[in-house]
Amino acid sequence: MSQLLGIIQRLKTLQEQGEQGETQQRFFEYNGKKVCEVKYLPKQDTFEIEVMNEKGNSFPFDNIDITAIEIYELLQEANQE
Repeated sequence: MSQLLGIIQRLKTLQEQGEQGETQQRFFEYNGKKVCEVKYLPKQDTFEIEVMNEKGNSFPFDNIDITAIEIYELLQEANQE
C-alpha cells in the first residue's frame, strides 16, 4: 500500500507544479526501466499516461486516484515480467 501512497504523492506534486500553467511530466520506473510517463495537463485538469512499451498509447484520466491505480498496475506488471 505504501507504493500506492508514494504514487499519489508524486501525482499531487505534479498538480501543484502545474498550477503555474505549464504541463508537468514524470517517469515511473521499475528497476531502472521506464514503465510509463505521466503528464499533468493543467488547462484540462487531467493526467495523461503513456505506456513506454506501447508507443503511441496515451490514456487520459481526470481522477488522481484512478491515475495512481493505473500506474500501480503498470508497475506490478513490470515486476512480473
